[in-house]
Amino acid sequence: MSEGTGRIDLHLHTNISDGTDTPEELLENVRKAGLEVFSVTDHDSFKGAVSISAMLREEDPVFITGVEFSCKDEEGKYHILGYGFDPSAQAINDTVRIGHGFRMEKMTARFEFLKNEFGFRFPKDEIESILALDNPGKPHLGNLMARYGFAENKDDAISNYINKLHVNEKYIRPEQAIESILKSGGIPVLAHPLFGSGDEKISPEEMEDRLTKLKGFGLKGVEAFYSGFDMQQTAEMIDLAGKYNLYVTAGSDYHGSNKKIEIAFTGLNGSSVMPERLKEFFKAAGVQRI
Repeated sequence: MSEGTGRIDLHLHTNISDGTDTPEELLENVRKAGLEVFSVTDHDSFKGAVSISAMLREEDPVFITGVEFSCKDEEGKYHILGYGFDPSAQAINDTVRIGHGFRMEKMTARFEFLKNEFGFRFPKDEIESILALDNPGKPHLGNLMARYGFAENKDDAISNYINKLHVNEKYIRPEQAIESILKSGGIPVLAHPLFGSGDEKISPEEMEDRLTKLKGFGLKGVEAFYSGFDMQQTAEMIDLAGKYNLYVTAGSDYHGSNKKIEIAFTGLNGSSVMPERLKEFFKAAGVQRI
């Protein structure tokens, strides 16, 4: 493994979850971006990752199978990334199935809420089309609302309408996600760790409490290089990774046209030396060529 950082992006989404690129389109965009290592981390699904794995050519970048579980417990929300797991393992398939079921319940509740609270009604075929998706989420519904004139755009739909629904939503617990990744031979990593729900900022004290708890469950790393972090936040997470003996990863959180973030925009690329804890992550993930 070389000392330079290369071009790395370990946090990418397809339209299997809330991205807009198909797996085929994402792979082509990854090639154009000149990445050397990448991972696809769709929410509560690794169908896109498996599809891309089957399409890879010998000259393509190194690929690491990935997933991102949306989790919540009594203390808040967490997004847990899983890397390098066996997609055929029962544990991770069970967790994906549970997460998908929760997403379907939430989406059905959102359609009912929008109809009852605001009088927003959609054609039956539009509702069925969204419910037929692998992992429908707020962006899918927000785009549909904008298309029917119920909101100015996706962000307006989510902020001013969809998020008005307050119910006791079901989520995968962080310990459940971490355990299933570990049992499936993977590496669990905390995504964008300084953010909780949406852009909610996690205080330094709470961050340490979270890391202590999650490491007790088996957490192995943190996403220290992230498109939403400034240099100070990245430095903070690198320090915490050292303190808690955790790997670090780098991800853009690319969603195609659903977010204004480019592939490889991680805060890492351009650095002349690969951080030691990122090298350790790649070694643990079995990456030899970079």
